[in-house]
Amino acid sequence: MNRSATIDRNGQSAMAQGRFAIQGRAIGCGHEPYVIAEIGVNHDGNIVRGQDLVRAAHAAGADAVKFQLFEADLLMSEDSRLARYQAEAGATDPREMLREYELPVELMAMLVGEARDLGMHAIVTVFSEALVIAAESLDVGAYKVASPDIIHRPLIDALVRTGRPVILSTGAADEDEVRRAAGWVGRSTSAYLHCVSSYPTPDDSASLRGIADLAAWTGAVVGYSDHTTAIDTGALAVIAGASILEKHLTYDRAAPGPDHAASLDRSQFTEYVRLARRAHRMLGDGKRVLAMEGDVRSVSRQSVVLARSLPAGSVLGAEDLVVKRPGTGIPPHRIGSVIGRTLRQPVEADRVLRDEDLTDGVAA
Repeated sequence: MNRSATIDRNGQSAMAQGRFAIQGRAIGCGHEPYVIAEIGVNHDGNIVRGQDLVRAAHAAGADAVKFQLFEADLLMSEDSRLARYQAEAGATDPREMLREYELPVELMAMLVGEARDLGMHAIVTVFSEALVIAAESLDVGAYKVASPDIIHRPLIDALVRTGRPVILSTGAADEDEVRRAAGWVGRSTSAYLHCVSSYPTPDDSASLRGIADLAAWTGAVVGYSDHTTAIDTGALAVIAGASILEKHLTYDRAAPGPDHAASLDRSQFTEYVRLARRAHRMLGDGKRVLAMEGDVRSVSRQSVVLARSLPAGSVLGAEDLVVKRPGTGIPPHRIGSVIGRTLRQPVEADRVLRDEDLTDGVAA
């Protein structure tokens, strides 16, 4: 199935008017984009490096930082294999790769506390149902469901039962899978991120039109989990309707590891946030006459003007009327209703005609 979505004046699907908030921060149409710095496993299993990345996210203007809670032995079976991008990053064994990046709940709690002290939200992606109870000890602002787990109902149900907001990524998921997952969670406590599960994602595969589709399918707040390497993709996603942006942050894009190459470094992430917020400001709140347009509107529009001087009592004919600037009198679209009317007072040639110059008014 492929149902197109209608975009409303705020750039988001008219269907996507669901309410969503994380710890009192409203997210959705009319609010600044909510930017999540995905630290993920870019801490390389090092708590000090993780803390440094939390501080970098805060300095860049992120609203939240996100971590990944997993245990290799809970997540990977004997039949597990590496994704191509992981193998290309140098990994040889999927379980061993993940063990290097495991962060125990006790250490993750330190990172969550660091984020909270800086005024940011902390979000955690939980990969196994058995870890939900441990995750609850972190007291995070929201949970994230990774794209591959959009079909993992036991995990999603467990996260929903916590009562915390849940954000679901939809990479590599089709419409039926997205709609089915949306049926498992409440609209007011969930949001959905369009995502392309390719690391990195080339520009011609970013598929930003999918943001509007996702909004139409779920009727909820939507965003974009960005795996491109560009700093302006977040701004473009905001224009396309994203209310949430998720982007990987790293200390060094050339560092060994599965996600560094598809991440942004500190300075790039700072610019990413700046451009996204600028895009939001530029969206405005729809097509309307702005106060700053008033002067040009009155000066540059045209009005009905007398072609020659006429005394009071004159009945106006078509030959007596022309159209000229400024737009402070009877507008041109009403010129037909002026013909046949009588002047209440004398009006000189080349002067703007106004309603009060006519004895019997002017029909709208």
